[in-house]
Amino acid sequence: MRALVTGGAGFIGSHITDALIDAGHTVTVVDDLSRGKREQVNDRATFVKLDITSPELSVATVDAHPDLIFHTAAQIDVRESVRDPLHDAHVNVVGSVSVLRAAVDAGARRVVFASSGGAIYGDADVIPTPEDQPCRPESPYGTAKLCGEAYGGTFSRQAGLEFVALRYANVYGPRQDPHGEAGVVAIFATRLVHGEPVVINGDGTQTRDYVHVLDVVRANLAAVDGPAGVYNIGTGVETDVNTLYRMLAGAAGVTVQAEHGPAKPGEQRRSCLNTTFTREHLGWSASIGFDEGARSTLEYFTDAG
Repeated sequence: MRALVTGGAGFIGSHITDALIDAGHTVTVVDDLSRGKREQVNDRATFVKLDITSPELSVATVDAHPDLIFHTAAQIDVRESVRDPLHDAHVNVVGSVSVLRAAVDAGARRVVFASSGGAIYGDADVIPTPEDQPCRPESPYGTAKLCGEAYGGTFSRQAGLEFVALRYANVYGPRQDPHGEAGVVAIFATRLVHGEPVVINGDGTQTRDYVHVLDVVRANLAAVDGPAGVYNIGTGVETDVNTLYRMLAGAAGVTVQAEHGPAKPGEQRRSCLNTTFTREHLGWSASIGFDEGARSTLEYFTDAG
């Protein structure tokens, strides 16, 4: 199989690329390196430095002639989307439409889209939240991901492109960027291994569903031949930020308490995904518990220095 991975120099995309190559597939990575790192791109992948909103994307995709496209490139910071919704929409909506059009131009069979169960549902009435619940995103980021799903459905109906949307919970693990405001596990982990203070926004009772990146990779591989559709990718376990810190600090051997700062305006209070539908139709469920995942993440940031 020939695959193209957008955002393949980034956190999730680089892990997907590694898994595809290890499985014997031919991979082209497209990344503009605005957040991704060139050294994270597998040496056996073909690398193309390109913005997904560029008119050149269709040419590069036709040249790669992929059977499948894994679309992971994105503006990933929810709070940045609030600060600059136009930029977020340009990358996450216009960019996704550009990828879908390029897929059709290149004759690709399927697009697997990195969506967001953590942001699309908003403050849901049902926790853990199944796929059939209303989508009421609280941020431009969540709205843009929902638009990406809608466009994927449109391209599927108009052009026959198979489309799979994987609604990720809060993904964590090695290679996650510890800088900025995205990736609380990476932020906490890198501060703990360097002996720096950790600040929790608000009272720390806000909850999330933390899923390890290698489980997310397995979900993407399951989506290669599974039924097209929309699937939650999470653990079904709701963890508040105070507990998250205690678990990471315990794994790091740190006894210092976290500090608390002001709450972030408009932050979602609870998020946790029901993955029953995914297990039944894709045959996937999370297998890496947080204790194991925390250790691998802390080891990565310790080795990274």
